[in-house]
Amino acid sequence: MIRLEKRPTPSKFWLYATPIAAVLLTMVAGGLLFAAMGKNPFAVIKTIFWDPVFGEFAWYLRGQLLIKAGPLILIAIGLALGFRAGIWNIGAEGQYIIGAIVGAGVGLAFYPTENRLIFPAMILAGAFGGWLWGMIPAILKTYFNTSEILVSLMLVYVAETILAKAATGFLRNPDGAGFPGSRNFRNFEAASNPELIAGSGLHWGGVAALGVAVLAYILLTRHLLGFQIKLAGQAPRAARFHGVSPVRLVLLCMGISGALAGMAGLFEVTGPAGQITIDFNTGYGFTAIIVAFLGRLNPLGIVLAGLLMALTYVGGEMASTNLGLPAAAIQVFQGMLLFFLLAVDVLTNYRLRLGAGAPAKLGAK
Repeated sequence: MIRLEKRPTPSKFWLYATPIAAVLLTMVAGGLLFAAMGKNPFAVIKTIFWDPVFGEFAWYLRGQLLIKAGPLILIAIGLALGFRAGIWNIGAEGQYIIGAIVGAGVGLAFYPTENRLIFPAMILAGAFGGWLWGMIPAILKTYFNTSEILVSLMLVYVAETILAKAATGFLRNPDGAGFPGSRNFRNFEAASNPELIAGSGLHWGGVAALGVAVLAYILLTRHLLGFQIKLAGQAPRAARFHGVSPVRLVLLCMGISGALAGMAGLFEVTGPAGQITIDFNTGYGFTAIIVAFLGRLNPLGIVLAGLLMALTYVGGEMASTNLGLPAAAIQVFQGMLLFFLLAVDVLTNYRLRLGAGAPAKLGAK
């Protein structure tokens, strides 16, 4: 009989070994999945994890890694702050969409004016849009005791409906011959987000992601607010005795995560995506949850986890193109990573024991 025994203190070994073990188990389980689909598992794993970094076209694909990692890191850091405080924002995808719409709307309102202040104004607008969307579940939780998990998740579908209306209605390109989609920001220099270094894939979204990671690390390790966030997540009653306001913390964490998700949406729509379209959102808000936990809710760990998850995106696209692997299989592969991460994470607080459990006492209820 296998049973779980509570550890006196969390295991430091498993705290850091969990992400590595989860990645290895994902490779094994993913390999079995690919083999069952009739694909060579070793070829698929090599295409996903090796070729984008060391393969024939690595010089180009490395830039794609930064493009994919930027929004994941930015969103995941905002989510991690809330997760550490026990505040579960699952709707970052909706905040990402609304941030892109609001930011794009501000830029298009100035078209075709060329002014260098337009792009900074769009960044602020994108952050405001994400913040505003994040405030809806935050306010409902603090004043009506609703579940921020359900409300934030349901708002994703509302945001997708607004996105469809924007692409086919109020933000549609008037010169687009009736096709859905906004003007292309690549043709609007003042509102575009091009590569800062040619061929590197680095744009302002990547710079913002790295800057936010450093600031979040300082916040969690050197600032009173960071201490309050960690205390609220680990010991809510002690946090209240310490004077931490649960209402203030919910509003703050949901607001920060919403604003960062909105910024990520703005950087994406003005850069790699180029325009508002019906299918603009690609699931970054949901994938960022995996990134946050894979990085152990640590901003610096999230940077590494974001690059790893970006690798599965870029490598997965190569596997789909070169090996005929369905895109859905790559999504399942990414989902496996979260599954094994949560499964192995149990060993941080529990140890496995073999043998029968403690005998039941007579008369025990």
